[in-house]
Amino acid sequence: MADDSKASNVGGRYALALFDLANDENKLAAVEADLKALKSMCADSKDLRSLLASPAFSAEDKGKALDALAVKAKLNPITRKFLGLLAVNGRASALLDAISGFEELAANARGAVSARVTTAVPLTTAQSKGVAAALRTALGKDPEIETRVDPSLLGGIKVQVGSRLFDASLRSKLDSLKFALKRA
Repeated sequence: MADDSKASNVGGRYALALFDLANDENKLAAVEADLKALKSMCADSKDLRSLLASPAFSAEDKGKALDALAVKAKLNPITRKFLGLLAVNGRASALLDAISGFEELAANARGAVSARVTTAVPLTTAQSKGVAAALRTALGKDPEIETRVDPSLLGGIKVQVGSRLFDASLRSKLDSLKFALKRA
């Protein structure tokens, strides 16, 4: 069985159960690919995010929508059953947390570590390689980096690895300065 450290939240518990099942069925790579596709679909579709989060839709409606999505995307049967289970149990809103938890568990199983890198502008190839090298040195493991762009950072970088956050963004530095000036 996988490490229970991700079982502290609902998404983490579902991720752990899915990871164990996919591992037992030798379908880790297929399920992980399905979850990456689902994550991308959620990022691209405001309607899908609304469906998952809104209590206005019944568990049955969410289940039908997720099943139709799974069929259309030709997802693995394990992933389809997982989506159905989330919907039936009224936990469709935990899908993105479950995906993040699964990605972390899969990365750990490969001896890698998942890292979320957020910058104000897209990183160049050289910058991405530099960040990867720095993380490899700091963590002692190969990083699997997910990059995001958030213009509100103004500049700098934020790196999240598990529950640890390194925030060297201009926005946080300005906020710290503003707080310090208010206290003075």
